[in-house]
Amino acid sequence: MAAAAEAGLDAVLLTDHDTLAARAVGEERRHGAVLLCVGEEVTMRPGHHYLAFGLERPIDHRGLTPREVVAAVNDAGGFGLLAHPFSVGSPSFRFLPSAGWDEIAPAGATGFELWSLFCDTVERFTSVRDGLRFLAAPDRVLDGARPEALARWDALTAERRITAVGGLDAHQVGLRVAGRVPLRVLAYRRSFALLRTHVLVDRRPGEDDAADRDAIYAALREGRCYLARDSLAPARGFACWAERDGERVELGGQTTFRSGGDFTLHVRLPRRAHVRVVRDGEAILERETDELELRLDRGGVHRVEAHLDAHGRRRAWIYANPLYLR
Repeated sequence: MAAAAEAGLDAVLLTDHDTLAARAVGEERRHGAVLLCVGEEVTMRPGHHYLAFGLERPIDHRGLTPREVVAAVNDAGGFGLLAHPFSVGSPSFRFLPSAGWDEIAPAGATGFELWSLFCDTVERFTSVRDGLRFLAAPDRVLDGARPEALARWDALTAERRITAVGGLDAHQVGLRVAGRVPLRVLAYRRSFALLRTHVLVDRRPGEDDAADRDAIYAALREGRCYLARDSLAPARGFACWAERDGERVELGGQTTFRSGGDFTLHVRLPRRAHVRVVRDGEAILERETDELELRLDRGGVHRVEAHLDAHGRRRAWIYANPLYLR
């Protein structure tokens, strides 16, 4: 939590494997300025790890299929996100098997990790040198989410609302001595700076830890969030919404599109970037700007990406959850 504070985070969502022990010992609270929210990584094998939140007790997944685990989480009053669903393993390093999902986003799942930093990065390595380059200067190695993940996301959102988040899978890798890790390969503070999910809550945080946690969970359920590489540039202040005749649709929101009452899409960024507007999986506009207003002449699932030129090439900066104007 000290590392999270150093990285400037407001909250950390912790999902240890098959346990809610951190809550049981009273750690689900605000640590200084940073709120810790405790979930569980339901660990089916092989792969099929499910990040479950809003639970009172761990899910007993023995003998359950992935679909049955999703249903069990929902029946317990929680919700869940698929961890590293697009993992395929590493052809170069056989000790890294696939940890992906056979079925991406089964019915009842709230969403998935569009970008799982550890899996998506390591599985692209072709040599030990690639790993050393990443450890030395991760921002020079990272580019963006997998193209196949973006394509699958667009296909899924054509069918139903689904929340995309960024996941770190930030295991503390290093030399462990007497319960501590004095030598870290990739310290938490560095991991926290690389990829974040900005959650747009409906309350001013800081007065009630439980209410703040519930507000974060509500926003994640509704898709009121966006992924960002804040290590490239701070992404706080990004905004995207659509308006029509006094009606306003925020990220993750859904409404009916009717002819003769076109929406205007608004995008605001904290700095100039290459903005890409995608409708139903196809780019309909690309522009260098920090502010955009676009008249939408027909319905569809609209989402926004922003990219920055950094370290010699264009790299993903922001992926926003869609607006469902059907």
